[in-house]
Amino acid sequence: MKKNIVKIGILGIFTGLINGLFGSGGGTLLVPGMIFLLGIEGHKAHATTISIILPLAIVSTYIYYKSGIMSLNITLKVAIGGVLGGYVGAKLLNKIPNSILRKIFAIFMMVAAFRMVF
Repeated sequence: MKKNIVKIGILGIFTGLINGLFGSGGGTLLVPGMIFLLGIEGHKAHATTISIILPLAIVSTYIYYKSGIMSLNITLKVAIGGVLGGYVGAKLLNKIPNSILRKIFAIFMMVAAFRMVF
């Protein structure tokens, strides 16, 4: 149990650091971290990650807003679409088999990495 607490703490600190530095990306660390380090099933890891990202996003948003480096106009417009997409995605999560979910997530991460490099 103590070993798991250390893993959870390190995963949380690293996720918060990445989220704070890049404005997102915590989920790309949390999902594999929960699956491979903590042994959590894929669907539960994805759903739990969303709940963890919310407080991280609130803290980062506050700091970005106070620093004047955030566009509130764009944020509100994209958030409206994001709420709709989040609802649909959450409904779909339980309908997708874990093996397919892992492949979709891996492809998404590879495409995102490729786009960041090139």
